[in-house]
Amino acid sequence: MFKGHPKGLFVAFFANMGERFGYYTMLAIFILYLQAKFGWSATESGRVYGAFLFGIYFLPLLGGYIADNILGYGKTITLGTIIMFFGYALLAVPGTGEYFIYVALATISLGTGLFKGNLQALVGNMYDSPKYGAFRDSAFNIFYMGINVGAFFAPNAAKAIRNFLMHREGLVYDKSIADMSHKFIDGSLGTKVAEFESLARTQMGDAFTNLTDFSHKYIDGLGQAYNAGFAIASISMLISLAIFLGFRKYYKDADVTHKQQKKAKIDGLVELSPKQVKDRLLAMGLVFLVVIFFWMAFHQNGFTLTIFARDYTVASVNKATAVIFNLSSLLPVLGVIIGVVLLFGRENSRNVKLSALALIVAGSAVGYYVISQYQPEGNPISPEIFQQFNPIFIVFLTPVIVGYFAWLRKKGMEPSSPKKIGIGMILTAIGFGIMMLASRGMLSPSDLNGSVSEELVSPYWLIGTYLTLTVAELFLSPIGISFISKVSPPQYKGLAQGGWFGATAIGNLAAGLIGPFWDKWELWQFFALLVVLCLLSALFIFSILKVLERAANS
Repeated sequence: MFKGHPKGLFVAFFANMGERFGYYTMLAIFILYLQAKFGWSATESGRVYGAFLFGIYFLPLLGGYIADNILGYGKTITLGTIIMFFGYALLAVPGTGEYFIYVALATISLGTGLFKGNLQALVGNMYDSPKYGAFRDSAFNIFYMGINVGAFFAPNAAKAIRNFLMHREGLVYDKSIADMSHKFIDGSLGTKVAEFESLARTQMGDAFTNLTDFSHKYIDGLGQAYNAGFAIASISMLISLAIFLGFRKYYKDADVTHKQQKKAKIDGLVELSPKQVKDRLLAMGLVFLVVIFFWMAFHQNGFTLTIFARDYTVASVNKATAVIFNLSSLLPVLGVIIGVVLLFGRENSRNVKLSALALIVAGSAVGYYVISQYQPEGNPISPEIFQQFNPIFIVFLTPVIVGYFAWLRKKGMEPSSPKKIGIGMILTAIGFGIMMLASRGMLSPSDLNGSVSEELVSPYWLIGTYLTLTVAELFLSPIGISFISKVSPPQYKGLAQGGWFGATAIGNLAAGLIGPFWDKWELWQFFALLVVLCLLSALFIFSILKVLERAANS
């Protein structure tokens, strides 16, 4: 999978992995933080969530313009990473009000805008050479895998620091207590005061004094634990920056814009006719339109799917299921799986197979010890941990998808990039069809009125949805980025990648703005809306395949 690629790809891989670890650490707890700190509803939190994601993905348009016309790719990426560090550091300051948080979010958005699209443009430049051109799609699959290695560890890092700091304050995380605390303070808790006092006494024991003090202590303690998660994100920005600057020699030949190439009169300058530019811009615009609906649906992962995990999914599981929710047991299991794959690989050397055998033995021993500590039933799980499944599925399924496409390519049957995108939209619809089935007959969020549902479903409904959405993502997102890098006119490479994220931004904004439907509709109706929109998008892209394929080959 890695053979034949330039070394610069792996610099971008690890720099992106560090940045995405920080971002997804923050995103895993963002909605939970807003609701815990301010007591906001899903609609109120969704507005901020959608606006933030809009900024994160819209500002790459500005970053692309700056790189194409002023600073170049490398300097713009460096500046963006530094700005992101300060944004996450601001968010880590405890005891701040909502307006301070808005400033921090704006800072993060600006830094991400300078970083994100230009790193992808830099990767695309590496594959403009005929030597590497055939590997473009697989390169972006590998690059995309780096995003998700970072994203996999992020929710666990956020969970670990939250639990550690709350334990230090004599508290234990309970998804219902923060909401009850806010309602007790504003006098809207109603008949649940006795239940709340019972939970408070369980938390505090002999140290309990009164519900007012407990409410403030719990809200402040949980908020500060989330602040620490944001501090982890700021540190990861420094690591990303060190990687990007420390290994510049491996990508410096690709760190040149069309404008710089033209000014320096470098050989190999590509100039397109006005018609070619027009056709390519049209093709990109049509793909951007479809991307809007994909990300509107997909980014329910940090919004309604997280709320579903908190309010409609069991909070504790049996021993077998606990294995995949805890990093201490999941990593040894994954190590055993990797060891088995390496052990039976036909082309692997004797030393590799011996190392694989050692990995199997060590993973089995550690896994057995950790799993033996779990209870037969009643092992707690946290709602944010569900977000680890998408990245881990990405990491393990990327080689499978890349290998599948390579097998099809050898047989002359590989679908074009636009066809892959269309298939991805169909798979997305199937993913939310699973959620329709999971939510049938359940109370709507408005009926729950901030409570946790008495009828709770298995976590495997959400896991199945994340698995399906992951396969959809691998068909659509890295392939779409690869398509844009290939089709974009040379003078607009940074701006074109910014356009991809601009379309993503609109989808992300819509992801938050459909929050009122979540609050007012039946659950199955909400997920049915996403299914219909994804199917209509798939139909649209299959109807314009010839236009897109002609632009890609012009």
